[in-house]
Amino acid sequence: MNRRLRKALVVTTAITAGLLMTACQNEDVDGNASAASSSSSSPAASAKGAEAVASGTGKGVSGSFKNGKVTHLAPGKYIVSVPGRTDQAFFVSEDTEIWGAGGICGDAKGQSATECTEAELEAAAKKGAVSADVEMKDGAAVSVTEQPAGEQPGSAEQPGSAEGVAEGKGVNGTWFGNVSYLAPGKYTVSDIKGVEQAFFVSEDTEIWGAGDICGDAEGQSATECTEAELERAARKGVGAEVTLSNGIATRIVEDA
Repeated sequence: MNRRLRKALVVTTAITAGLLMTACQNEDVDGNASAASSSSSSPAASAKGAEAVASGTGKGVSGSFKNGKVTHLAPGKYIVSVPGRTDQAFFVSEDTEIWGAGGICGDAKGQSATECTEAELEAAAKKGAVSADVEMKDGAAVSVTEQPAGEQPGSAEQPGSAEGVAEGKGVNGTWFGNVSYLAPGKYTVSDIKGVEQAFFVSEDTEIWGAGDICGDAEGQSATECTEAELERAARKGVGAEVTLSNGIATRIVEDA
């Protein structure tokens, strides 16, 4: 009887030991696999997270940053600072439209913005902050538009000040000629003699296109356009009839 009990005890002990060893081995395998998986994915995830934090564009920031100061941060990467808002990093790409008014490129005395290269933007931003409006989508700049000297915040010729509106203040009449973009919300129209008249557009300005601003050139009637469409067309220059009242366009009709 004692022999049988001892034999049963030995068998039970052996089985228990075997089960414990199997459990430990499985735990080691699972732990090693988890560690291996963590080791293979962690560096990439950490690098990606660090890049998102450093760039400030990890969340795909979109929006308008008006009256900002643009400075160079790294190749293809910049920061725009707007009073009252957190500094925002952004990237530029081959599709980014860059418009200068003497600082990035072009002529400060010119009546319309000049299209610039990214290299020119980088050179200007490295020398000092460039006053510009930045339109951003998913952390990348759609457009960077330099503010003319007379339009920069604090300038005596800032829109809304007496000096800034003087060139168009109180002007009434109708002009037939080429409309060019000057600054956000501000344009010039040149008559047949080459005399240019600056003017502003407002939410009440009627804008009618015939193929260049918007609409179909083959259409039988004009199409109502947005100010954004006018801006795109005017950057290249577009013929139109402009009716002004106190320096503000009440109606802009593209030449058919």
